[in-house]
Amino acid sequence: MRTYGPIAGGVRSSAQRTPDRIAIIDGDRRISYRELDERTDAIAARWYRDGLSADHTIGVLYPDGAALVETMIAAGKLGARLVLLSTGFGATQLTDVLAREQVDALVADPSLPVAATPLPDTITVLTLDGSLDAQRPPAPTRQGGFVLLTGGTTGTPKGAPRRVESPLAAAQFVDRVPLRREQTVLLCAPLFHGTALSQFILSLNLGSTIVLHCEFHAARALAQIAEHRADMVVLVPTMLRRILDLSPEVLAHTDTTSLRIVFTAGAALPSALGNRAIQTFGPVLYNFYGCTETGTATIATPQDWTAAPGTVGKAPVGITVALYHADGTRITEPDVVGTVYVGNSIAFAGYSGGGSKRIRDGLMSTGDLGHFDSGGRLFIEGRDDDMIVSGGDLDADTVRTYVKTHLARFKAPRDVVFLDDLPRTPTGKIDRRTLLTLT
Repeated sequence: MRTYGPIAGGVRSSAQRTPDRIAIIDGDRRISYRELDERTDAIAARWYRDGLSADHTIGVLYPDGAALVETMIAAGKLGARLVLLSTGFGATQLTDVLAREQVDALVADPSLPVAATPLPDTITVLTLDGSLDAQRPPAPTRQGGFVLLTGGTTGTPKGAPRRVESPLAAAQFVDRVPLRREQTVLLCAPLFHGTALSQFILSLNLGSTIVLHCEFHAARALAQIAEHRADMVVLVPTMLRRILDLSPEVLAHTDTTSLRIVFTAGAALPSALGNRAIQTFGPVLYNFYGCTETGTATIATPQDWTAAPGTVGKAPVGITVALYHADGTRITEPDVVGTVYVGNSIAFAGYSGGGSKRIRDGLMSTGDLGHFDSGGRLFIEGRDDDMIVSGGDLDADTVRTYVKTHLARFKAPRDVVFLDDLPRTPTGKIDRRTLLTLT
């Protein structure tokens, strides 16, 4: 772990403990831990011969699948810094991120339209070829770490560099979620998102079998739970809703009794949706709250949710969560709304392009508003810089009149657009950039 980091180190450790256990299921492919370790040794050796090392940054542009997994592991074996790129990028976003993150080499799925974007001569295009007879590259002098990208709903995503060095990073989940060795985990949330990535890393280190769902399809996800007898499924709330919106007959006739953990994150989980999940799957719902910058903040267990539907729960071991008023005073009473601040062992030091989040008393702001109930459970109220209007029957004139009454006249919208559904990113958040194109 100390040499290769949590991804490559987890694979090597599990390959030594349980070499024949299936590590990755990608469609019809079954890859054991031994095969995964040997193949990524070969890829890393090829890249090392091509001149890459711990001094370089590798970008990966692949959908969830074996190719993405192999790239992540091979980069770790070199000690290279890894940038996880979204397959939803346009050409401008891709070139902007590659330049800002100073990417030296790129591994990309040639079938993606954005992969045809012209690249500067300074970026080497890598392949996943490698001879199994090649000598293993020398151990890196340091962990490479990786860069997670923020949602980018308002522009080019920011980069949040991470290097997991503290053992508390794993303990934070195990403290609140009953993870086990050698379980089967269905990953529906995309790997470039922190939610799925955290569970992917933990699963590799626990020697678990990881089923990669790839492009989300509710009926197929439900079928995979039954087919693979999944112990755990990782998804965002919109995915959970689509599964629960399948016909009652399909839900009733699909065996999901193997599930011990339904892990949701990435967006707010409405109370009604969480209650439906418990009614359908039993008391196995775990609702995660955190963000790219702070990492884990809180996790609601089934007991938390039953006692207080809608909660995001309590902070795990080693994490501090506090609320502050706008004037900087800390809130200590229940049911008082303030901005959420988090401190833990893996919070980032600042965006790779410069800047950071607000800091108070060593804790970092998530930008969300929330309150604690009398039992110490956290509830999220919304963003401290957003305005959300919901409910009721509205027309354009009503909206304009309301805004003119409460705000300066120049802030009244020229156009009011009504949609049946709001556009969302692959992680389930409102896509504000797409909204701007609809006006």
